[in-house]
Amino acid sequence: QVPLVESGGGLVQAGGSLRLSCAASSGRTVSRNTMGWFRQAPGKEREFVAGIRWSGSWTDYAEWVKGRFTISLDNARSTWFLQMNNLKPDDTAIYYCAASEEHFATNGRQFNSWGQGTQVTVSS
Repeated sequence: QVPLVESGGGLVQAGGSLRLSCAASSGRTVSRNTMGWFRQAPGKEREFVAGIRWSGSWTDYAEWVKGRFTISLDNARSTWFLQMNNLKPDDTAIYYCAASEEHFATNGRQFNSWGQGTQVTVSS
């Protein structure tokens, strides 16, 4: 319903870090109880990466994150981030931010607002 805007993608060497940001497009508002991140690699289906409750009291991560990624929310609760550390070549994908009206959401079908995606490429 409301377009979101991601930023922060780019090219990084294995072991490096990136921080992705997401917010509603300028002049728009979005209802969000859960904010999340997904990714899609070439030839693969979109998969859940991380999610956070608007209060910050709940977070969830994909098993393969293994503590490398951290999702967070700014103080105004208008922008959310994905800090990615110790990146690996297998992390190469288009990363999408999303917002859900549900309070605890980890499935893409639960999210009704999406960004256009930002490319993350990790070289060996």
